[in-house]
Amino acid sequence: MIRSRVRTVLSGAGTAAALLAAVLFPTGAAAAAAPPERPAADGGTAAVAGSAGATSAFWSCSVPPGYTYTQVERTLSCGGTDFRTRYLVQPPADGLMACSVPSGFVYSQAESTLACATTGFGVRYLLRAPADGLWACSSAPGFTYTSVERTLACSTTGFSPRYLMRKPATGLWACTIPSGFTYTRTESTLDCSTSGGFSTKYLLRAF
Repeated sequence: MIRSRVRTVLSGAGTAAALLAAVLFPTGAAAAAAPPERPAADGGTAAVAGSAGATSAFWSCSVPPGYTYTQVERTLSCGGTDFRTRYLVQPPADGLMACSVPSGFVYSQAESTLACATTGFGVRYLLRAPADGLWACSSAPGFTYTSVERTLACSTTGFSPRYLMRKPATGLWACTIPSGFTYTRTESTLDCSTSGGFSTKYLLRAF
């Protein structure tokens, strides 16, 4: 009888210890859910492994080809005895606010900011990947436009044009004749001018 009670007490203590260990030292899926951290590179910032939407921005003394930058600073770290400009660079992406518009991208908005200049205000741009039907402040190879408007969104100094980008195709009425196309008809329209006057629109045909 006494031995039976002892076994019951020891069994209960063992169960309690196991539950306590499970709380203090989780294993399996719960432990695996926490991604390991990747240490930052010297002079830069590194994203945590597995984090959604993380970018690979880092400080550099120059802007590598194919990159843009989102911030500048004056530093003695880039050589010489005088202060020089250092850039927070990263790969360009659709929707990124950047201090330059790299090749292969257009922009749809511009703003004045202290982040892009070491003396006074600079200009920062909302980068967009060229797409059919996109209103953009700049053009891209392989596109035409079918309408234009004057807006304050594309410049920090006043009104400037913004264009409705279209992928050229036979049967499209366009404001320009892109490479690889001719036209079969024209019409006078207000769509292609920002001056309030009439201009020519072309009915495109591929050849």
